[in-house]
Amino acid sequence: MINLDSHINLKNRLALVTGSSRGIGYYTALELAKSDAHVIACGRDVSQLEKLRNTLVKINKKIDIMSFDLKDGKALELTKKYIAKRWGKLDILVANAGILGPINPIRQIQEKYFADVMSVNVMVNLNIMRTFDPWLKKSHCGRAIILSSGAAHKCRPFWGAYSTSKAAVEALARTWSKETSHTNLRIINVDPGPTRTSMREKAMPEEDPNTIQHPQKVAKIISWLCSMQIVETGKLFSIPKNRFVNYTMPE
Repeated sequence: MINLDSHINLKNRLALVTGSSRGIGYYTALELAKSDAHVIACGRDVSQLEKLRNTLVKINKKIDIMSFDLKDGKALELTKKYIAKRWGKLDILVANAGILGPINPIRQIQEKYFADVMSVNVMVNLNIMRTFDPWLKKSHCGRAIILSSGAAHKCRPFWGAYSTSKAAVEALARTWSKETSHTNLRIINVDPGPTRTSMREKAMPEEDPNTIQHPQKVAKIISWLCSMQIVETGKLFSIPKNRFVNYTMPE
């Protein structure tokens, strides 16, 4: 269980956060920087990234911003080269970017839209994992946080595309954790639970946003999961339960 009242120190640690333009990614970049990490915030909305940078510069925190589409493999490669040349390592990766996709019965899901969801939620994250794997291993305490969802396990009606993508990315992260278990890299899937984001608003338009948690709470917990105190790997951290939960085989 994580105590949000205590302070964590991420000084001299380099963190890359994807999907930093808004929501959970925005606040995660903010919280990591407030804990003295040097943050590289990636996203597509330049104005929001600049707002984030201005907020942190005012309180003397370190941040670089990069605006590009994560589906652009060349841009991802340039980011890797920038990190390699300037720092030679990466301490923290928060893979947060994702899309909701169609909320439709299986019979109505068009192949194009299903492919879009899998491209962003799975292929982009796979590319991020394999691109930054060598640099995370160069850290004496590498941490990779992969944002998932309860949808990966609940399989709600009409959420087929999104649920499939989140189940797939969880499986990738768990496999990656087994492949790197002999290293200093620790990999954790995170289920944030219902959170006040634009994606949630789109998925649940009739829900009162004031009845669910603010993304800053999620961000604070993610920051804690990036700390050296956390040694678990290959597990799922449930924010609604505020604890790690084990994966179990069906009987």
